[in-house]
Order: sequence, then structure tokens, then C-alpha cells
Amino acid sequence: MKKIFSFITLTLIVLVLTACNNQASGPTKTLEELGYNPNGLPIVTETVEYTIISPKNALALDYNQMDIFTKMFEDTNVKINWINLSEETFSTTKHMIIQDTRNLPDAMYHAGFTDRDIIQYSAAGTIIALDNYLDNMPNFKRILEARPDIKKVVTAPDGHIYALPRVEEMGLLQHPNILFINKDWVKILSDQNKIILNGQPITVSIEGGNLEDTSTNENIILKPLTIKVNNQIVNGFTLEQYEAILRAMKTNASLLTSANLIPLTFRYGGWQGNQSDLYAAFGVPENIDHMTIMNDQVTFTAVMDQYKQATNFFARWIKDGLIEKDVFTQSEFDLLAKGKGTSPRLGSFYWWEKETVIKPEWQDQYVALPPLIGPNGNQTIGVSNNQEISKGNFVVFSKAKNPEILLTWIDRFYDPMISAQINYGPIGITYEEELNSEGMLVQKPIPEGMTADELRLKHAPMGIIYLSDEQWKETLVMEYRARLRLELLDVYIKPYIMENVKQYPNVSFTLSEINIINRYGTDIYSYVYQSTTGWLLKGGVSDSEWNNYVNKLNQMKLTEMINAYQSAYDRYKQS
Repeated sequence: MKKIFSFITLTLIVLVLTACNNQASGPTKTLEELGYNPNGLPIVTETVEYTIISPKNALALDYNQMDIFTKMFEDTNVKINWINLSEETFSTTKHMIIQDTRNLPDAMYHAGFTDRDIIQYSAAGTIIALDNYLDNMPNFKRILEARPDIKKVVTAPDGHIYALPRVEEMGLLQHPNILFINKDWVKILSDQNKIILNGQPITVSIEGGNLEDTSTNENIILKPLTIKVNNQIVNGFTLEQYEAILRAMKTNASLLTSANLIPLTFRYGGWQGNQSDLYAAFGVPENIDHMTIMNDQVTFTAVMDQYKQATNFFARWIKDGLIEKDVFTQSEFDLLAKGKGTSPRLGSFYWWEKETVIKPEWQDQYVALPPLIGPNGNQTIGVSNNQEISKGNFVVFSKAKNPEILLTWIDRFYDPMISAQINYGPIGITYEEELNSEGMLVQKPIPEGMTADELRLKHAPMGIIYLSDEQWKETLVMEYRARLRLELLDVYIKPYIMENVKQYPNVSFTLSEINIINRYGTDIYSYVYQSTTGWLLKGGVSDSEWNNYVNKLNQMKLTEMINAYQSAYDRYKQS
């Protein structure tokens, strides 16, 4: 059925592309005849049209209707005919679209090109080398001159640049998880002696942790968090103490809420709000890739003995209903919906921020916590491999006429004022019409009845931007929630990063390394996922099952795959 759906979808896309290509066909005028100007506005004096295909978020407007693109057309005389696909449809049809070379669009946005894609389609002549047009891209050219690290990331093994990057440097992506708890519920349970540990009630209190003053967005001051267990101040909860709290929530749900209470939830394997920090309590420098740099060596965490211990421990939490089984299947929207409704129902959760999950009127009930303390005293976390410089976001196909004009148009995305609007929404909707006294963009208040995420997803295409540290100081005031999250990370996350552990960097792979990783990686990661989720759902893993699992991974060439990652990392360090 999926294949039939993909075929029908692709047929419709081809029809649309064919219509767009026919509409734009005709004799090609020279750049001079079109009044081309790479260093000012308008870019051309005569309207030029291009077709770009792109996935979009389900909440986003059709890109043809977005204010930011309407304004860009008015400024540039470059008209983009956007073909938007759902994210799922795009992921299943992308390569089929590219392989139909007779009906290609001019470019692909949110392209998600991997190193392998770049090598494959550049060698075939399907995409063009963008570095040949740097003089037509003044903003991007300046970035590459100022930031050799970015140039290194986006340069292919043959020395050319075939895809444009997204750069958003805020210090947030490396740490996608924060643990939140309903402190009001903890107080109720503690006051009524419902939290039982080793057969005895314990008193637990959580004080502070929220904002000192929520009346202004200017200053972010967190009240000091004080956690007490049996009237003793502690640095955080042990797994056993947290388990006692979760059990008390589950057992005494009717005391706390009229909703269907969920003690702990997250998204297993999600890029944010995932299970990694739970595993870190056992000394595993975990992220969802199960791969990190530890003591300067590429380390695969899913074969560590502590990984087995953590799996067995949390399998019990799932069996007892302390962690809901939905963590394996729920979408991001499913989880976010659980924080809404008529009454609170989340006892605790891992997520990027509580503001996205919890209704405004319940915000004060929830506070962030430092990492849980494991059986060996570990109060540590790993680091995700989410990159602030992501490559492969925009490619131009060789069929595009006068690519200089299209590249000058997309180069405007790297202008700080445009980057801000591409990432968050346009002036007049997301940003104030006037700059502040320091000449910086300032966001408007969120419309009543709408969250910041809903506003942003509706009006901002996101994708190609350049927002470095410099822009946060000179161009736009960082979004309040981002500043708040940075404060939370400084207090609850960064002090607990494991020593000698860092994320796998944004390397460039050789074709040989790509082939090894692709040949073995899909099966390895599928086997790890199926094995781990199976153990978590059935109550744990035995020693013999674990040994068979490790042996099987070795047979599946895990060592060869890790060696390929290590080779790329070693080369990255040397350069």
C-alpha cells in the first residue's frame, strides 16, 4: 500500500513539476538583459521564476502564502513557485524525484542531503558546485572567509561546495533533554506520607527553581532550587528516591488530578526529550545515536555493561507503569497534547522546555531538576550529536537556468535580518515593526490563544540561516525562551556533563567510509533498537541474551563501522 501511495504521490508531483517547467520554459535571456545585480535590490529588473520543492511542517502555511517570501519577491523580482510536500511524503519520494531528471525542479530546500547524496549526485552532474558562484553570493562568501570551520564542514572531498548550510549557534542543540517534575504533587504526597522508600515514608520537598519575576522578559533570574529528603538538603534525587515519588504518583493519582495521571514520559529515540539521561545515571555517556567521543575515541554506548544494567532497571519502571509504554510510539504532538487538557496529568517528563508542554496556568507547578543519581553515585549526562552547523540544506539542480540569480536570491537568507525572519517569522507578525534603541529586532508578544511554537511554525519556513554569536549581540534579541533555556542548562545540565566526553563533530566522510557506514549501520541500529525496546517491554535482558546480542553486533561488523567513524574523526582533528 505504501508503494502504491508513493507512486501516486510521485505522479502528482511530476505533473506539477512538468507544469511549472513548461510555464517557465522559453528562450533564456542573458544576465545583462534581465538587469541582474548581485549586490543590491532588486536582484533583477525583469521578473524571473524558479521552482523549488521542499517539505514543510504540518502547521506551516504553504510557502507560496508566507509573508516573508511575498516580501522577498517584492524586493528582488525573483518569484519562487514552491512545491510543498509533507515531511513524510518528502522522505519517501525525495530520491525518486531526483532520479526523474527530466522533471527536476530548479532547487530543493530542506533537502537533507547526506555526504553520500552529495557525492552521488555531484558525480552524476545532477547538482551543481555552488562555490563556482561565490561572487554571486556575497553574504555566504563573507561567512566562508570569516569562518574556516564552516568552510571545512561544507566542503566535499573533491574540494567543492554542493549544498548550503544552516548555522544557528546558541549552545542549545547539544543538550536536548531537561527533566521536569510537578513539585506541587510531590508536596501533597509528602505531606500525606505517601512517598514510601524501603517500607518507610519519606518526606520530600522541592522549593524554588522557577523564575524570580515573570512580569518582564528582560531579566531571567531563577530562584535557587532546594531539594530536601527527610529534611536533608540533597544535590538531586537518587533513582530509588525518584522511583518512590513516581510510585506514589501512580498509586495516589486520585489525590492529585482528575485526569489520567502519567508518572513519567518522554519520546524514546526522539531528537529531544528522550531516554538518554536516564541511561546516563548508570555511567553511560548516552545519546540517541549510541555513539560519542570518550577519551578521544569513538565509543558505541549500546555495548557497555552499564547499558545492560540501565535497560534492566528501567524495564521494571515500564512494567510497573511508572514509565508509560507510549514512550515508544507517541509522536511529538501526542506528547505535547498530554500537557494540555482540563487538568494536569504529567507527573514528570523529559523535554526541551516545559513551556512547550505545559499549559501557561500550570507552569509554576513544574520545575527543572538536575540529573538523577545512579546506583554508583553517577550524576552525569552525555552530549547529543545534534550539530549547530548542519549541511546539505539547499541544492541547485543542473537544469536551473541562470543559477546566478537563484543563488543571489538564496544568499539573502544569510543576511542577519532575513535569517531572523526565516527562523522565527516576519517583521510585523513575529517581530516588532520598529527596531529597539540598539537597532536590534525584538519579538512581539505571543497572540493570545497561541503558543510561541505555533506562531513560529506557521509563519517561519526555517532552514537556511546564519545566526552566530555575533548576530545575538548585534542583530536580534534572543527569544526569551531560548535565554531561559540557556539559564536552565547552565544550572541543571552543563555542570553534569561527563568528563572526557564530547559530541561526535561535523566531519566529512570519504566515499569508502560512507559505504562502510551505510552497508552496516542500518542493520546495526535497527538491531540495537529492536533488541533494546524488546527488553524494556518484556522486563529486561538476561546475561545469555546480552552476550548473544554483543556477539551478533560484532558479526554485523560493528567494529568496522566504528573504525570508519574513528578514521573520519582522526582526519577532522588533524585538519
